[in-house]
Amino acid sequence: MTTAASSATPAFVAVDWGTSSFRAWLMAADGTELAETRGSEGMLHCATSGFAPVLHDHLGKLRAPAELPVLICGMAGARQGWIEAPYLHTPTRLDALHAGAIRVETEGDVRILPGLAQARADRPDVMRGEETQLLGVTEPDFSGTVCIPGTHSKWIRIESGAVVGFATYMTGELFAVISQHSILMHAVEPGGANAEEGAPFRAALATARAQPTALTSALFQLRAAQLLGFERRADGAARLSGLLIGHEIADACAHFRADRPVRLIGSGRLGNLYRDALNANGFNVDECDAEQASRRGLIKAARQIWGARF
Repeated sequence: MTTAASSATPAFVAVDWGTSSFRAWLMAADGTELAETRGSEGMLHCATSGFAPVLHDHLGKLRAPAELPVLICGMAGARQGWIEAPYLHTPTRLDALHAGAIRVETEGDVRILPGLAQARADRPDVMRGEETQLLGVTEPDFSGTVCIPGTHSKWIRIESGAVVGFATYMTGELFAVISQHSILMHAVEPGGANAEEGAPFRAALATARAQPTALTSALFQLRAAQLLGFERRADGAARLSGLLIGHEIADACAHFRADRPVRLIGSGRLGNLYRDALNANGFNVDECDAEQASRRGLIKAARQIWGARF
């Protein structure tokens, strides 16, 4: 936990509760972060230990006053979470997320923001947590495309502040499964993800751009190229990452307009990889930090819920 040097009065606690992680911030009314705490007690952990004890423990670490309200986003509101916060269906205005918040039957005022659902038989999709990041980095009249890299990457189309469509790509999860549990485990060195930058990555992006419908063939060629001495195993992680990210972007280009700037919500090396990949595909990228996006979204929603307190 870290504590900021501030004499501001605490107004609420913001919580980003993921599948495998927990992050909470003690916030002042003006948006100042007074303290933070984080841990590995995500939804999977709480399935056996319970959600209320974890939250209570972290509120103690924050030294949050007992009467302080708590606003949560993420997987705590999933069907397998603390309490289900039903999805809002697209099209949905981001500044209306607070209206779908569900109050938890527990001590104090604890609420969980809803996720978003694209309830279309031809393109069914859901998100939980990313909607709060979108709220955090967009203006009420924002129109454009947003990309959120991750285990399950999201591409979102927003029109005048409303989410009108989105698509999820299992790119990060596929990288893990393919590199560890397929024939390509012999083409990727353990820990080889550090090689994802540079010429091999860019070459794989170009392959995906030139052959956007040939992913499974390109994956096997990665292994064959090494067996025949055309490529090195040391570059396998870079090529695999480039192929998967490149094909994700190629498909997204077919469904989302590429003539606007793409707002990229990312962080760390993965954020850098997507920035480079998007630039290589001709996108103009506007970068936003993922954690800051979550925190800002929670602040905006909290002000709408507890306006008098702020």
